[in-house]
Amino acid sequence: MRRRLTRRLGGLFLITALFGSIPVHSAETGAALSGDEPARYLAEIKRLYLTEDERKALLAHCNDLLQTYALRAGYQVGQPGRQDLLYRLSLGAPGELVVREESRAAEGGQVAVRNSRLSVFGVDPFIRYDCPHNGVSCVLLNPADGSPWLTILRDHNGAAELAKALSFLIRNVQKG
Repeated sequence: MRRRLTRRLGGLFLITALFGSIPVHSAETGAALSGDEPARYLAEIKRLYLTEDERKALLAHCNDLLQTYALRAGYQVGQPGRQDLLYRLSLGAPGELVVREESRAAEGGQVAVRNSRLSVFGVDPFIRYDCPHNGVSCVLLNPADGSPWLTILRDHNGAAELAKALSFLIRNVQKG
């Protein structure tokens, strides 16, 4: 009796999986082509951070990614001058992102803090990054002038996700 029920449920599940996934896949493909992807991404971020405010959700997501992919001294084995690099984003004046960079030396515990401001008006919101093969870090480039802006752990997926979240955040702040 149990085997028959298990077979029926398994067969039903298989049929549902096969036929149920076709429309979903087609809908996702069509949605991506129609420009629904940004709205879906923002809805997912807002759901993840339990807020209806896109800016707050994007800021929290960027800061979580910066913490997750922070370049720590422990990853820099054999490198001279190992240090932790920690970043935190906040909003400054209208149209401005404030980046707090904290570097801690591995030996001695010296801490240096530097704040920089990025005026987002007039900049391309698309964030580019570089992850050299021979290094331990990825560098996200400043959208204003292309100079190195944020340094994180060498992780292509992490750098891509952070660049995407920062791009959405910059676009949101540009709206005013």
